[in-house]
Amino acid sequence: MYLYYGSQDMMYFIVVILPLLLLTFVVQIKMKITYSKYSGIMNRRGISGAEAARNILDGMGLRHVRIERVAGELTDHFDPRTNTLRLSEKNYSGHSVAAVGVAAHEAGHAIQYAKNYVPVKLRAAVIPAVRFSSWLYIPMFVLGLFYNMSWFIYMALIVFSLTFILQLITLPVEFNASRRAISVIESRSILDSSEISGVKKVLWAAAMTYVVAFLVSLAQLIRILLLRRNDD
Repeated sequence: MYLYYGSQDMMYFIVVILPLLLLTFVVQIKMKITYSKYSGIMNRRGISGAEAARNILDGMGLRHVRIERVAGELTDHFDPRTNTLRLSEKNYSGHSVAAVGVAAHEAGHAIQYAKNYVPVKLRAAVIPAVRFSSWLYIPMFVLGLFYNMSWFIYMALIVFSLTFILQLITLPVEFNASRRAISVIESRSILDSSEISGVKKVLWAAAMTYVVAFLVSLAQLIRILLLRRNDD
């Protein structure tokens, strides 16, 4: 959600917000098209996403990590609290290149925790605070402007900064998980070279959604800072 203030609103919308909205739309469409394409291409070994994840985890000494089905599409994730890797039905039992790629990516997150990868630990620490505060910053900022309470505005900036920090930390976490996934797929010969190319395209398309989310957060943060300056 964006806040607008003063005579420069339309220019800000045209120059910043509109391109970001269009970019978000394009990236989401690209992600869906790429995932759909490689979901229709079966890997030559006939290995499912769950089997690929199990192969990777066992190979990294993570036999204690469970693999479960989860409802929905692209709801795949790793839960560090229970050491459970959850794959959507299509990626759990599917034998496609995309299924193996997504499963390997989530296994990459499990490996990050096992290796004490610092960014993933930081993200885990920030997430609870963001869940609590993400809906607070706009009403806090508006009330601060309305009642001319500078300290309330500064608190809103601090609250939103947590969301921005989360998006920033997420970038290395997601790119690193994909690199780990591709590396293990190659080293364990789970897919051949042409299939790995497809995995890279799927994971790259997914990574771009996180890049856009970061840019949106950055635009919001800059806008709030500009509003605060205009109010001085």
